[in-house]
Amino acid sequence: MPVTAVATDQSVCAPLPVLGRDVTVPLVTGGEVTYAALDYAASAPALQRVWDDVAAYAPYYGSVHRGAGYLSQLSTDLFENSRAAVAQFLDCREADQVVFTRSTTDSLNLLAAALPAGCQVFVFETEHHASLLPWGNARVTYLDAPRTPGEAVTTLERALADRDPYGPALVCVTGASNVTGELWPVRELAAAAHAHGARIVLDAAQLAPHHPVSVRDLDVDWVAFSGHKLYAPFGSGVLAGRADWLREAEPYLAGGGASRKVTRRADGGVDVEWHTTAARHEAGSPNVIGVYAIASACKALAEAGFDDLVARERYLVAKVREGLAGVPEVKVLSLFGDEAPRVGVISFVVRGWNSSHFAAALSAEYGIGVRDGLFCAHPLVRTLLGGDPQDVGECGAPDGGTTSLNAIRVSFGAGTPDEHVDRFVRAVKELVRDGARWKYRTEDGRCVPDRG
Repeated sequence: MPVTAVATDQSVCAPLPVLGRDVTVPLVTGGEVTYAALDYAASAPALQRVWDDVAAYAPYYGSVHRGAGYLSQLSTDLFENSRAAVAQFLDCREADQVVFTRSTTDSLNLLAAALPAGCQVFVFETEHHASLLPWGNARVTYLDAPRTPGEAVTTLERALADRDPYGPALVCVTGASNVTGELWPVRELAAAAHAHGARIVLDAAQLAPHHPVSVRDLDVDWVAFSGHKLYAPFGSGVLAGRADWLREAEPYLAGGGASRKVTRRADGGVDVEWHTTAARHEAGSPNVIGVYAIASACKALAEAGFDDLVARERYLVAKVREGLAGVPEVKVLSLFGDEAPRVGVISFVVRGWNSSHFAAALSAEYGIGVRDGLFCAHPLVRTLLGGDPQDVGECGAPDGGTTSLNAIRVSFGAGTPDEHVDRFVRAVKELVRDGARWKYRTEDGRCVPDRG
């Protein structure tokens, strides 16, 4: 597994301060150790800057868009200024809308509900389930996993050219894989989509925390991401992009805030005039703190400078991949090959180990948090592991034996110190060489230390 040599230039920026960096956890072998959070792809720790901003605002919390009082007006201004901050972070076009949702999954379900009649959807089998599954009311074409970025473009072009009837179409694609970390050719896929009269939505859940995302430069029609991947807690997400399909669709949720005017008819019914702005799909009391957290994270990442953040992450990726390359029993999963650019997400399997067992040992014996399973991308992981696409697979530890159709994922980002990745590499080598020092058992589908 050839990898680029680890850079020795210490001019790369320091990790950004995050919550939990000093938390200690107990080890089954005795004592405690500082927790190494290496599961950023699931949920990144909150930036200290985000937490401080939210704490400073919390005493001034008030209702949004509905109150005449000072705190309500202040909260409304903060909410709408957050929308503007996100639009700037994404380099949105002037007419684009920024809609606040609960998550990437919620954003893509919202877009799915807004598809025009007869719309066809094209999605690669390599997508996270958030991108793979929301399109049940449309005619969906699932595309096979490409093995090069160029193959991804030609596969899409062929599928779009062959579609019948020729009508509205949407392509959904990830920016960076949540399994392999590999960057996808978004700009080229967008050009292919538009050349064939289709639109494209970018799942940027794994891209936005690691790389700048420009709606204009990538020429995507929509982008979706989650706050909890972007160092912002509190359960908020974003769908940003073209307004027309959103403006013409029925509100995603019907209720206060989405309605501009409601009147009774003579026959006793109700007539509703819905907003045509982003509010159309933001019914109910919004998650003001979650929205403000996203805006704070956007500003913090922009101020830190993505050039420096990307350079440091490449340094950490190289360290991890070089360390894993020195362990013959380890197989790193990849679609596009070793030289493909990627973010700080790496999945692998270890010969002779069940992945759940290995991840449990990393946690219990070394204080390292990773993830094991199929990563809400079951078809992709099965393809990478050479399993039958119809296999059910295992998301946890099987009863007995050491094999299962799952993998281990290590992921990191702007808040990860060198020590965490160094400890991870040492732990992998020790576990492969010496085995686990503790006994483990299966409980509710998970591999856990046997304390009995």
